[in-house]
Amino acid sequence: MNYLFVVAHPDDEVLGAGGTMYKLAKRGDNVSVCIMSGNVNARHLRPDDDALKSDISDSMNILGVKDYIEGDFPNIQFNTVPHLKLVQFIESAIVKTDADVIITHHPADTNNDHYHTSLACQAAIRLFQRRTDVKPLREFMFMEVLSATDWSVNQGFNAFRPNTFFELGEDGINAKIKALSAYRDVMRPYPHPRSEESLKGLAAVRGSQAGLVYAEAFESAFRRNF
Repeated sequence: MNYLFVVAHPDDEVLGAGGTMYKLAKRGDNVSVCIMSGNVNARHLRPDDDALKSDISDSMNILGVKDYIEGDFPNIQFNTVPHLKLVQFIESAIVKTDADVIITHHPADTNNDHYHTSLACQAAIRLFQRRTDVKPLREFMFMEVLSATDWSVNQGFNAFRPNTFFELGEDGINAKIKALSAYRDVMRPYPHPRSEESLKGLAAVRGSQAGLVYAEAFESAFRRNF
């Protein structure tokens, strides 16, 4: 199976699904990541270009990611980009990775770039209905990103409602923490949501919901059984 994770910024993929990516790669599935804003020029404490590229590569290697695609859309300014450009970039990633399953941000995320990535992804996943050379999508899911999905303060949106759980186990949660730590200056001391304690705590809660030893939760929005 080919899994494509579409995220706004580098490190979103780890926060939302790092343990799942690690477990999928370990069992032999192909895991690819599409990062819409690879440069994240507006990021606080951003390392220089070479260091950032190194961090991304190191993190991806820890998780067993087969390939990653970087866009250069402006950080925290996706709302200024024509929707079609975002959609077409994601569509190109779908074609390149031959994706069966696509996972992206939840549309209720507080972060503006996450929101617009989710909207664009929702449009892009219909590509197989317009092009006979693109195989049908098997599943489309939303993930939860600590410090963004958990806020969900706009009551006009439906909050994240997990209905799909991937077991991580000790090795999976440890790989997630190691991969996030590869991004310098991203981890914070507890009780910040990007702390080791918070990551483990959420994984423990999600695991308890489904009777699993640590888990990441997703909201399945579309699924084809065939």
